Amino acid sequence: MSGLILKLAPHERVLINGAVIENGERRSRFSIVTPNVNILRLRDAIHPEEVKTPVRRVCYVVQLILSGDSEADEMRPQLLRGIEQLSQVLTDQDSRALLNRATEAALCGDHYQTLRALRSLLPREERLLAGAHP
Repeated sequence: MSGLILKLAPHERVLINGAVIENGERRSRFSIVTPNVNILRLRDAIHPEEVKTPVRRVCYVVQLILSGDSEADEMRPQLLRGIEQLSQVLTDQDSRALLNRATEAALCGDHYQTLRALRSLLPREERLLAGAHP
């Protein structure tokens, strides 16, 4: 994951390769130069009880990889299958672009970018589900 710039707010926590790191009193900016580092902002983490929608389920799979709770090679088929299922429902141009970006990142093993692309779909999914349940 070379070239990632990680900006942290004061006291923000991030999980890097299984270690929880908490920022100090001031905003910080880090450049991640080591490739294939697993990073998860804890403010972005989805808790298991929140995994109730299709996009959240796929995000959670990626989160398990990033947290080190699951092996990437074991989860890759499930992840790609989940992205494919989402692409059958989210057919607008913007969603397709995000799903393509997620697929490419997943195939390259860049799980942070996979999660980032998938998380961008959460507001859209929320609007769609709200419209389905007036």
